[in-house]
Amino acid sequence: MGGDTVRARQTADEAAQRRREQRGWYFYDWACSVYSTSVLTVFLGPYLTAVAESAADADGFVHPLGIPVRAGSFFAYCVSVSVVVAIVLMPFAGAAADRTGRRKPLLATAAYVGAGATTGLFFLDGHRYLLGGLLLIVANASVAVSMVLYNSYLPQIAPPEERDAVSSRGWAFGYAAGALVLLANLALFTAHDSFGISEAMAVRICLASAGLWWGLFALVPLKRLRDRRTARTSAAPPVHGWRQLASTVRDMRNKPLTLAFLLAYLVYNDGIQTVISQASVYGSRELGLSQSTLITAVLMVQVLAVAGALGMGRLARLCGTRRTILGSLAAWTATLAAGYFLPAGAPLWFFVLAAGIGLVLGGSQALSRSLFSHLIPPGKEAEYFAAYEMSDRGMSWLGPLLFGLTYQLTGSYRDAVVSLVAFFVIGFVLLARIPVGRAIADAGNPVPGRI
Repeated sequence: MGGDTVRARQTADEAAQRRREQRGWYFYDWACSVYSTSVLTVFLGPYLTAVAESAADADGFVHPLGIPVRAGSFFAYCVSVSVVVAIVLMPFAGAAADRTGRRKPLLATAAYVGAGATTGLFFLDGHRYLLGGLLLIVANASVAVSMVLYNSYLPQIAPPEERDAVSSRGWAFGYAAGALVLLANLALFTAHDSFGISEAMAVRICLASAGLWWGLFALVPLKRLRDRRTARTSAAPPVHGWRQLASTVRDMRNKPLTLAFLLAYLVYNDGIQTVISQASVYGSRELGLSQSTLITAVLMVQVLAVAGALGMGRLARLCGTRRTILGSLAAWTATLAAGYFLPAGAPLWFFVLAAGIGLVLGGSQALSRSLFSHLIPPGKEAEYFAAYEMSDRGMSWLGPLLFGLTYQLTGSYRDAVVSLVAFFVIGFVLLARIPVGRAIADAGNPVPGRI
C-alpha cells in the first residue's frame, strides 16, 4: 500500500510539473506573436518604405551596399534576406538543441536578440533605412529560429493524448496577445494628436512596444521550461546550415510517411500563408476597401482565431486530429470560393470572409503542429521541427507566385484568389492518403487512441 501511495504521489507531482511547464510554454506564443501581428503585418512595411523613399535619389532608388534598389521594394527584399538567414540558422539551432539537450539557452538567445532588434526599431527615423533593414532581418530570422526551439518542446511537455489541446492553447495565447497589443497600438496610432505626438513617433512607439512585450513575457517560459539531457551523444561532430538540413532530409527518407506529411503540410500551408499575405491586396485593389476596414478585419481574424484554435482542439478529441485538419482544408476551400463572389465596396461581406478565415486559421496551424510532433523520432525534435519551420516560413513562395501569375495573365484579383484553391485541394488529397497511425508507429512513438 505504501508503494502505491508513493507512486500515486510521484504521478501527481509529475502531472503538476508538466502543467506548470505547459503554462510557461504557452507564454512564448503570447510573447512573440505581437511581432508578427503589429510589426510585420501592420506597421513596419509601410513605415520602412516611407523612410526608404525619403532617402531615395531622384529616380526613387536607394543604394544599400552600392546596389540600386527601388525604395518601394526595400522592405520585401529585407524580408527575403531574413528568410535566407533563417534557413541557414534553423537547422543548426535544431541540431544543437537535440545534441546537447540545452534548448533553453538557445531559445533565450534567439528570443532576446529578436526582442532587442525589434525594440531598436524605435530609432528608425529620418533616412535610416539601412538600420531598419538590418533590424528587420535580425528580428525576422530570430523569431523563426526561436519557433524551432519553442515547437520542439511540445513532445517533451505533453504526452500524446494532450498534444492537440496544448498546441491549440499555445496558438490561442498567441492570437489573443496579437489582438490585445494591436488594439492598443491602433488606439495610439489613430489618436496620436491627442497624445501630443506625431504619426511617425506613434509608429515607432508601436514597433518598440512589441519588442519590449516580447522580451518581458519571454521570461515566463524561460523560468518554467526545463532542459532535458538526450541520449544522443554530444561528442558527435556538429553539422551546419544546409548540410544539417540535408542530413535531416536523408534521415526522413527512412521515415517516408513523416516526409509525406511534411510535403502535404508544405502544400496547404503555402496556401494559408498566401491568403494571409494577399488578403489585404484583394480587399484594397479588387474590393476598394479602406485601410481602416482592412485593419479592423486583421483584428477580427486575430480574435476569432483564438476561438477557432480552441474549438478545433476540442473537435480533434472527438473526431481525430487528421479528420479535423481535413475538415479545415475543406472550409478553406469553401471560404476562397465565397471570396470570389464578394461584391466590391461592401465591408460587411469582407468581414464575413475574415471571420471564416479566423475560425479555421488557428486550428489548422495548431493541429498540424500537434500531428507532426507525433511523427518525429524521439531525440530529434528540434532537428525535425527545423524542417517543419522551414516549410512554414522558408518555402511559402509558390502561392504568391501563382497569385501573381494569375493576376498577370487575367488582370483579375478574383481569379488570383480562387487559383489558391489548388493548394488546399492538393494538400487535402496528400494528407488523406497518409495512414497516420502507421506513420506514428514507424517513428517509434505510441499511437494515441484517436488520431
